[in-house]
Amino acid sequence: LMLPAGLALVAMSQRALAAADQARLPRSVFDVRPMAAQNDAGYFPYTPPLSLLYGLREALTMFAEEGHAAVHARHARLASGVRAAIAAWGLDLCSRQPAAHSDTVSAVMVPAAVDARAVIDVAFRRYDLSLGSGLGPLAGRVFRIGHLGDLNELMLLGALAGVELALADSGVDVPLGAGVAAAQQEWRQRTAPVEQPA
Repeated sequence: LMLPAGLALVAMSQRALAAADQARLPRSVFDVRPMAAQNDAGYFPYTPPLSLLYGLREALTMFAEEGHAAVHARHARLASGVRAAIAAWGLDLCSRQPAAHSDTVSAVMVPAAVDARAVIDVAFRRYDLSLGSGLGPLAGRVFRIGHLGDLNELMLLGALAGVELALADSGVDVPLGAGVAAAQQEWRQRTAPVEQPA
């Protein structure tokens, strides 16, 4: 959605709630019982995350105003530009099969001689750009570019330019501007031209 991280929506069946109630494991933070007990009355057992709840309300309003199909189409369009940029850098996506490509995030493989964590560090420290890291066996092998939520082509162009700089500063031979230009070209092809007033 279009909400910062920190809020989780949980749905549990009556059977799952009963299992949680009968479980003998010690728990505190992830104990659903106090929440379930207060839920029917519309209360939280602890301090409610009001800023996130108001943010969720606004995110749902934004989603409804844009429309489900339009949100999905926008994310598909943004993802296509990011994938064009990655190809222009001469790099590969972690997901090799196009049918498995995500419209929400792209995991970018770095050359074997490069540690993706160094690219992430340079992006953050020099360019104030936050990239995701590879997890588990992909740690150090990929970085992730997120393209989900309340963003548009111009926001992503800035991010792609920052990625190019961080890659170049980390020793990856990328032609500066190539990814940005490829994304621009992809988005121009996929976006209907604006009609000029008569």
